[in-house]
Amino acid sequence: MNLNGSALAYIGDSFYEHHIRLHLIDLGFTKVGELHKRATHFTSAHAQAKIIKYLLEDGLTDDEVRYYKRGRNVSHPGRKNVGKDIYHESSGFESLIGYLSLRDEKRALEIIEKSIHFIEESL
Repeated sequence: MNLNGSALAYIGDSFYEHHIRLHLIDLGFTKVGELHKRATHFTSAHAQAKIIKYLLEDGLTDDEVRYYKRGRNVSHPGRKNVGKDIYHESSGFESLIGYLSLRDEKRALEIIEKSIHFIEESL
């Protein structure tokens, strides 16, 4: 796949956020303010950095690790409220999701499901 890490992260961010929102609606949350507040538990850079560390320990394939690294290694200073390391880890997570959403949607959904369980257990 010829997409760079930033483009994969862009796709992955959208795909992941969409599925998190569906998950929260399935749980019965319908007010936009509450949905947004709860979604940030799953979609913040800090949450995504924790998720990818968990997934790396839990066993990603070599190919999946390569696409995570493709997004993690994108040169960017980070964001105002997020340190550079956290930003890179979360970008790597989004890149992995982006890659999988384009190549193996079933696997992308498996990773998202693992991510949801991981975050829900840590709340």
